[in-house]
Amino acid sequence: MAMQAPKDHAVTLDGLTFRCRTEGAEGAPWLVFSNSLMTDLTLWDAQAAAFAPRFRILRYDQRGHGETGVPQADCTMAQLAGDLLALMDHFGIARAHLVGISMGAATCLGAALRNPERVARLVMADGQAATPPGGAQAWDGRIATAREHGMAGLAEPTLARWFTPAALAARGAGVRHVGAMIAATPLPGFLRAVPALQAFDFRAGLAGLACPALMLAGAADGALPATLRALAAEVPDGRFVEIAGAGHLPNIEQPAAFNAALADFLP
Repeated sequence: MAMQAPKDHAVTLDGLTFRCRTEGAEGAPWLVFSNSLMTDLTLWDAQAAAFAPRFRILRYDQRGHGETGVPQADCTMAQLAGDLLALMDHFGIARAHLVGISMGAATCLGAALRNPERVARLVMADGQAATPPGGAQAWDGRIATAREHGMAGLAEPTLARWFTPAALAARGAGVRHVGAMIAATPLPGFLRAVPALQAFDFRAGLAGLACPALMLAGAADGALPATLRALAAEVPDGRFVEIAGAGHLPNIEQPAAFNAALADFLP
């Protein structure tokens, strides 16, 4: 198959301009990546490089992140799922494999539940099907930090939550890259996106999830390995993979293991 080099697109949806990037094998099945809060589409650089020979790839900046515009109102998770589906429409993608991490995992789940015929396989990495107990209050504290110290002031506490102590101590390229993305996130974009994480619940639809689903978690990501293991058991065709030596962003901290899990799951 002919390969398309990475190409950026500016797509206008709902009054916002979204930065999108396409690349990979022309005519191949589509693989769509959705990023976490406080990151942009470059979060997936290692995955795009690994899977471009086999798939046609779309990745994008979520509302208020990277080079995508900041919305005028607070986001909902249903709205983020709608953005993903609308971007698929724009690029003529009838059906795709969806891969999301953290906020992006919930985004992809919402899209799969809303339009099951559009999603061939779903990968949820280090995300949840609903706001956990106490989750809204935890985000209130981070909002206060960001308002007082800016996004640069939120970067170090976030890195400490997201990465293992060994990765933080080594301060490799991946940790530095994520820290830079956090600091570069527009404060208004962060403030508009957080409410989506504070109040969402897709659990009612889980029993009807129509596609195979891979639930994947970094072993050091707090309660999420147990949460995602249980989620894999709850959906009709779910499986769970734990990535050793990784926290909240195993695709950054252990890209080879993360990519191997994806390669094993994707057809």
